[in-house]
Amino acid sequence: MIDVVYVRAHGDKLHALAQNAKLPDSDKPMVENQLQVYASWVESMDSLTSEGDELLEELVTLLNAYKKTVEFDLIFCSEENFLYRQKGQLKLDNTILEEFLPRLFDARLIPGFARQNGLECGPKASFAGLSFESPLLALSGGGVYIKRKDQDFSVTRRHKMRITTPSNPNDIFEQDFHVSYFATEIKTNLDKTMFQEAAATAGELKRVSSGSKYILLCEWLDMTPINTKLTAMDEVIVLRRAKRIASNQRSEFSTAAGRQKKSQWYSDYLDKYPLSLDGFKRLIWHLNECFPAEEHDSEEIVLERGYF
Repeated sequence: MIDVVYVRAHGDKLHALAQNAKLPDSDKPMVENQLQVYASWVESMDSLTSEGDELLEELVTLLNAYKKTVEFDLIFCSEENFLYRQKGQLKLDNTILEEFLPRLFDARLIPGFARQNGLECGPKASFAGLSFESPLLALSGGGVYIKRKDQDFSVTRRHKMRITTPSNPNDIFEQDFHVSYFATEIKTNLDKTMFQEAAATAGELKRVSSGSKYILLCEWLDMTPINTKLTAMDEVIVLRRAKRIASNQRSEFSTAAGRQKKSQWYSDYLDKYPLSLDGFKRLIWHLNECFPAEEHDSEEIVLERGYF
């Protein structure tokens, strides 16, 4: 069965915030309360016993409820400006999905995981290429280089590479590395630059594992859609099915008074565009296609259906 690494990306940021000397005194009780809400969220996810679509719906419902407590109750409704203005550095809201996503790499959602051995899931540096450097360098001293690409989440298998030469069998290059068979990147607001960077990464990964999948997840779209068939990416999933709030509207949120004035509007906006259950179902579909519950490419099955 697949080995899943449950990261505490969000929990660690929340605990670090509670110890941050720059945190305003009026925000400290809110952060302490959020730590309790966080613990309750994790406990609720841990206690789920359902399977399939029912499990996914329960997970997404819990995710949306918790995410709003951070984005709206904690950050947006703060009477100080520290939490809102430092969102990018504090990484409170944009690490929630990073912590949540491994919950989906579950045999109750992807039955094919139950028949896999040696696969690992989690943030990994995946194999992206092999190059041979100067012939004047020993293989063990820089003559061989393995390129890796960090992934927010990937399903990988660990491999070991050993290279030597007949002319010098004592000069040995040996390293472990992970090959990614399913990679996912997460963006809060997807703009064109991020899209192009993801497309380049997908191309590198697929050159070394042609059957792999690369899915880009984003909450809000901040660009004109580009056909992913023009890239090596398999799909971009816009989880909130909405564009990013316009910059002239976001500028009103820079002060506590401005946020208070728009608090009901922003609360309604988040409720109108929650993280979509169908978006996560689409991700699960890709995972099930990549890791089918039943063998579908053996010689006997191919001959029976008559095509491959």
